[in-house]
Amino acid sequence: MQKKSLSSTTIAGLLGVLVLALLPLAVTNPYYLHLAETILIYAILLFGLDIVVGYTGQVSLGHAALFGIGSYTTGVLYFKLGLPFLIAAPASLGVTALFGAILALPALRVTGPYLAMVTLAFGTIVQILINEMTFLTEGPLGIKVRKPDFFGHRLDEVEYFYLVAVLMVLSLIVVNRILKSHLGRAFQALRDSPIASDCMGVSVYRYKVYAFVISAALAGLSGSLYAYSEEYISPNTYNFELTILFLLAVIMGGRKTRIGPLVGALIVVMLPSLLSDIDLFRMIASVAAAIGVLAGAFLLLKKRRTLRQIAVPVVATVAMAVFSYQLENIVDWRLTIFGLMTLFVVYYLQDGVVGFCRSLIARIRPKQRDVAQEEVVGELRNAWAAAVPASASGAVLLAVRKVLMQFGGLKALNRVDLNVLQGSVHGLIGPNGSGKSTMMNVLTGIYPPSDGEVEFDGRRISGSTPAAIALGGIARTFQNVQLFGEMSATENVLVGLHHTFAGNIGDVMLQTPRYRREEQDARERAASILQFVGLGDLANEEARNLPYGKQRLLEIGRALGLNPTLLLLDEPAAGLTAPDIVELIAIIRKIRQAGITIILIEHHMDVVMSICDTVTVLDFGQKIAEGKPAAVQADDKVIEAYLGGSAGDVSAPVPAAGGI
Repeated sequence: MQKKSLSSTTIAGLLGVLVLALLPLAVTNPYYLHLAETILIYAILLFGLDIVVGYTGQVSLGHAALFGIGSYTTGVLYFKLGLPFLIAAPASLGVTALFGAILALPALRVTGPYLAMVTLAFGTIVQILINEMTFLTEGPLGIKVRKPDFFGHRLDEVEYFYLVAVLMVLSLIVVNRILKSHLGRAFQALRDSPIASDCMGVSVYRYKVYAFVISAALAGLSGSLYAYSEEYISPNTYNFELTILFLLAVIMGGRKTRIGPLVGALIVVMLPSLLSDIDLFRMIASVAAAIGVLAGAFLLLKKRRTLRQIAVPVVATVAMAVFSYQLENIVDWRLTIFGLMTLFVVYYLQDGVVGFCRSLIARIRPKQRDVAQEEVVGELRNAWAAAVPASASGAVLLAVRKVLMQFGGLKALNRVDLNVLQGSVHGLIGPNGSGKSTMMNVLTGIYPPSDGEVEFDGRRISGSTPAAIALGGIARTFQNVQLFGEMSATENVLVGLHHTFAGNIGDVMLQTPRYRREEQDARERAASILQFVGLGDLANEEARNLPYGKQRLLEIGRALGLNPTLLLLDEPAAGLTAPDIVELIAIIRKIRQAGITIILIEHHMDVVMSICDTVTVLDFGQKIAEGKPAAVQADDKVIEAYLGGSAGDVSAPVPAAGGI
């Protein structure tokens, strides 16, 4: 058996721990040690903020308030009740997590700038309450806190630094495990496509709350450690400016990275101090200008950038260096310079400092094949391909009765009946705007019907949530591809396999045998599905980088991860080339052979006629025909709906049309 070598990530982590262990020995100045301590405390909060901002795509301006709640919970418990660290710190974490759940409630209803305004209002209210509740918080006077003691021994600055370092490392490990698990994949899915997430059985509401609660808990721990570190807390500390600094730290460090929050914390803590020394600033500006000129010249010579592209960053860095020698005192210009640097990073380094460094390394390092993945695929027996061919059994799997879907005065579906037999491929066709995609949305719970009912496998599902319907056995693809673009093909399918994980967050954090077994089984299953849809060689490619035809196949593969009884395909051939369509037809036939019932919306009539057992035709929200493909194709009403004429006026078959 070949001995496994340590990964580069593990080596970097061990080196980081070594640096933390040796730092107090190398830095004897208490001021700089305290700055390092503050960086680690901020990093704990930023780990959590990155979950909300980087992974779920929510904008929170309330984390300074959560930070303050953690600090004041510790301060009150220490100052009023004299409780020790081992009680105050966990209590701060729990109380702040509760407030995080409250803060998450608006996120269930609003997003984007509206959510930002709500969280900003939350932060303002918390700061006012801290200032006014003098009976509890001492108001503007603040609260004094001493370093924690253990068994009668009060920690000094160095000992407390080690305590903070240990908790930061533990927080990093916990967050890393969460974000690499099915929970982290669910968070990412929410950001890229909430609708697709719901239709994969990942409840948008539930996982938004989870994200805010985990993030708030880390903010509470960070706030508690900050109170002990500063030994004094006051309301003015937890203001809007601190919230902006936290948000900028995530952006500047690099979202969706473990090291990014540490880099961001280093920037926002150290930069103001570094900008207090004019000589040091001149040196930094001069070095930055030299690097900018050299990098610009290199990119220009290699023809990787145009003169126009490099002009702004090069001129900006040179101008900053020249400007630094015109100043006598930099203190008054600190915020301006910090703002300009932030704009530069946001505009030119959109993935942050860490993301920029990773992209450079990726260009240098040759791309490696995932040998482990290939071995798994090679050893698996393809359950899909080995399935016994199925045929329509005659039993009704899906029954739609008198469904009405009304938007104001528009009846998108007008009392439509539909029966889908188990094991069949049921086509649903019609001109643009006939109600086909609306029917898909009704069947999957995105639209609750205005009237009528939908039964699936003997159970009424009309009015159920998309997640509940998905977990009940109905999977779908979308008319416009709804993949999770920044996730790999394997990770996209793993989101479809989310329902196979029974482990909770405790299992994830502790990496219990049950969780490791579930993760391994899910990855093997994902490899099998990708092989089934012909994407085995693209397992590690980001979904957004795949050709359009492969994206369509990946969406089908992700839906198969739900192990559905009924698969809804919404115009899967739209935009595909002829070879891609041939491949698609073969895959649909294999899916049917595996015993999965299919509803197919499609405008390519050759696809519909070649694989469908029954075809239903909609026009202006009403069913106008149903039957065998050949009979439907010759139906007068169908020809009139598509071509605007009668059967006697035209001799051509029903044509393929553009998608809606």
